[in-house]
Amino acid sequence: MTTRQQKVRTQLGRAAVKIFAANDRINQILIENLDPAAWRAKPPGKARTIAAIFTHMHNVRTKWVRLTAPHLKVPRQLHRAHCTPKQARAGLAESAARCAEMLADALGGAGGRIKKFRRDGWVRLGRLARKCCAT
Repeated sequence: MTTRQQKVRTQLGRAAVKIFAANDRINQILIENLDPAAWRAKPPGKARTIAAIFTHMHNVRTKWVRLTAPHLKVPRQLHRAHCTPKQARAGLAESAARCAEMLADALGGAGGRIKKFRRDGWVRLGRLARKCCAT
């Protein structure tokens, strides 16, 4: 890898970590300020509850970490029917931290353990992620 590629990859890694940190702060603020009655309120139609949305987000992150960075501690999954806002906030903070570590390792340019993002067959990653992290 040339020095220019290394620099771009390192900048991308730092940006990805900052983005995950900002995303987690926003999620934490949303849950913290949410009316408790809204947490499990059933929306019209076939939409998920707010609890189901946040637990799904966390659980997808845990799968991504498990498949891509097995050397990292994989956060425990959350159960959408029983998860409280407090548990969701703790779980999201942990999964965001693991994803940030994974991204820094993969995109940091320091020759980390992660050479490629692993995913389930139905998930389509963006061209940028495939190009930056391909072996």
